[in-house]
Amino acid sequence: QVQLVESGGGLVQAGGSLRLSCQASGIMIGGNAMGWYRQAPGKQRELVASISRGGSTSYADSVKGRFTVSRDNAKNTVYLQMGSLKPEDTAVYFCRRYAAIVEDPGSWGQGTQVTVSS
Repeated sequence: QVQLVESGGGLVQAGGSLRLSCQASGIMIGGNAMGWYRQAPGKQRELVASISRGGSTSYADSVKGRFTVSRDNAKNTVYLQMGSLKPEDTAVYFCRRYAAIVEDPGSWGQGTQVTVSS
């Protein structure tokens, strides 16, 4: 019943911007830290950005200054604003709900494709 659905991916030129959304259902994400990950073909999934329950954020060095993660608990949604996009940002982007208690397995979305052309 807990589901995360990403949207907003697509094809964009280098230097452009894109905003990803992660809409949650079946749970109120206000009680969870959330993260954005990405996975390029043949590569491991990597953490891009995260946001705590209190709104503190962290970013991978590769996206610092270009990406911004935010959350709107009233809309049960987490966002990833991506700017100054580079071809190396091309990947499937996933959102993640971190477990708040040990009995909670957490959740992953199915991903949305982002392709940056040069």
